[in-house]
Amino acid sequence: MLMSGYQHPMESLLCVNFGNQTTVCLNLAKSASWHRLGVSPLATTAWHLGRGNMQEKPWLKFYDEGVPESLTYPGYTLDTFLSDSARDFPHNTAIIFYGTKITYRELNEAVNHFAAALQHYGLQKGDRVAVMMPNCPQYVIAYYGTLRAGGVVVPTNPIYTAHEVEHQLQDSGARFIATLTMSLKTVRSVLHKTNVEHVIVGNIKDYFPTHLRVLFTLFKEKKEGHYADISDMPNASWFTDFLKVGASAVLRPAGVTKDDLAVLGYTGGTTGVPKGAMLLHRNLVANTLQVSAWMPGLEKGQDSCLGALPLFHSYGMTTIMNLSIANAGTMILVPNPRDIPFLLKMIDKYKPTLFPGVPTLYTAINNHPDTPKHNLKSIKYCISGAAGLPPEVQRKFEELTGAKLVEGYGLTEASPVTHANPLNGTRKGGSIGIPFPDTLAKIVHPETAEPLPVGEPGELIIHGPQVMAGYYNRPDETLQTLRKDEEGRVWLHTGDIARMDEDGYFYIVDRKKDLIIAGGYNIYPREVEDVLYEHPAVLEAAVVGVPHEYRGETVKAFIVLKPGMQATAEEIEQFCRERLAPYKVPKLIEFRDELPKSTVGKVLRRVLAEEERKKFEAQKKNMA
Repeated sequence: MLMSGYQHPMESLLCVNFGNQTTVCLNLAKSASWHRLGVSPLATTAWHLGRGNMQEKPWLKFYDEGVPESLTYPGYTLDTFLSDSARDFPHNTAIIFYGTKITYRELNEAVNHFAAALQHYGLQKGDRVAVMMPNCPQYVIAYYGTLRAGGVVVPTNPIYTAHEVEHQLQDSGARFIATLTMSLKTVRSVLHKTNVEHVIVGNIKDYFPTHLRVLFTLFKEKKEGHYADISDMPNASWFTDFLKVGASAVLRPAGVTKDDLAVLGYTGGTTGVPKGAMLLHRNLVANTLQVSAWMPGLEKGQDSCLGALPLFHSYGMTTIMNLSIANAGTMILVPNPRDIPFLLKMIDKYKPTLFPGVPTLYTAINNHPDTPKHNLKSIKYCISGAAGLPPEVQRKFEELTGAKLVEGYGLTEASPVTHANPLNGTRKGGSIGIPFPDTLAKIVHPETAEPLPVGEPGELIIHGPQVMAGYYNRPDETLQTLRKDEEGRVWLHTGDIARMDEDGYFYIVDRKKDLIIAGGYNIYPREVEDVLYEHPAVLEAAVVGVPHEYRGETVKAFIVLKPGMQATAEEIEQFCRERLAPYKVPKLIEFRDELPKSTVGKVLRRVLAEEERKKFEAQKKNMA
């Protein structure tokens, strides 16, 4: 391999030619963040930067100062972040939970004990461990302990039904499950249909401060369903006893590499059928470093993060847990993000600097009557994901907090973050922003995969080091979702309809399956929802296509009004008529007290659409 280098005469660029038509250029003026990540800029290996770099990545000129164009990804496993932080910042607080503080030394020790206990009970490299808990110290310990033992984490929603848990345990082949007493009844009901050999049971109160634990035991434990008896379960252990077993066991090296499977993240993907996205250690390490690099103001050991997003969701996993641990930061864990008064108290008391969230969460804070009573000014950076960020929600939240709130984008198949607006530079309303370092994105025809011109809507596809290895045991769906181009690059086909402007900013138009086709017109729900959010009385809105005899589909809006506010369907319709083409205006409007949401607070349009479909079919049947 021939390699030659030169310094660009007009800029602080070091360019290296590898003799195979590939040139790597590094911006030395932006090298400050390399030192923060412990990497020399001259040691950097670019990720598929080649000829036509600026043409392929027009967004590079909009990167914030200090954000590198490319990163070096160390060849270690994800749990090394914790080992390093415990070594370098042993006394830093890793977790705050209802007032209890856990240092990095204590967290690392608990993780070692959990890992040793897993091995003691027979875990072999690659075995699956389901972790079915809300945000609590036990979740972090079980997650990192599984990785350190050589296992694979299967994050599981603690409010899943028995049917959903059964599917996930069966599909993943999990041999262990770590859960809390609140979910034990569900777990017990399906164990006989799974390969699970050992159940580790914690109680939400295990890490409460002493006084709170006593009060909880006396007044809430039984009343709220947290009491459980495992004496009739020979293959079950209390979480605290499990750690004691590990304390006296020997932790053996697991022999795991960066190319081994770390997490099976279950997602509906582009088809809606739950399947396990195979995330390797190197995928998760890469995305953690990418998110960290996007925030050039972060300092190792200095920042804290409000952990309101569930850690069992890929978004919370990376932007709260893995990011905090990689930077020796503090996680302020909140098990119930819908408890807005508690959330506000945590912000006021512990002063988080980072607050990843979803639009509904920021909306709830904007409109809660307790918000003016609390100081929220500590928050510096917020990246909003899971759904479009209405401009009015962004404006009001920034006004209240002084923080930078930007819209981003990701999906479980990409570990999950791929795009975000710059935190300090050019932000564009309605845009998910620009691709992260080492991430390529483009818009292609949904059927032919041919690249489309700037500004034309098509399917968003992504290439980068954070993209999954495939779907577990689903080769056909893997081939449909991960496709290789003529240059050997593997592209993730997201199923989202988007467009790119001339600056390289991307805009999600909608998911392919959410597209409304009414009277031959394509209508994208988000465009209508953004208008509805501008109405002063609207708190939340969701737009779906409902069956219609003549038009095929027609537009229906579901609206939650702000407390104390009133509006009629006629007023809402007129408001939309002044701002939308006639065919986009909702023909049906329904007011509700709340909208169905996912565990991360994303409004579930598909639930609303399914309700309407069933109504339509019932009406047709009655008429027949």
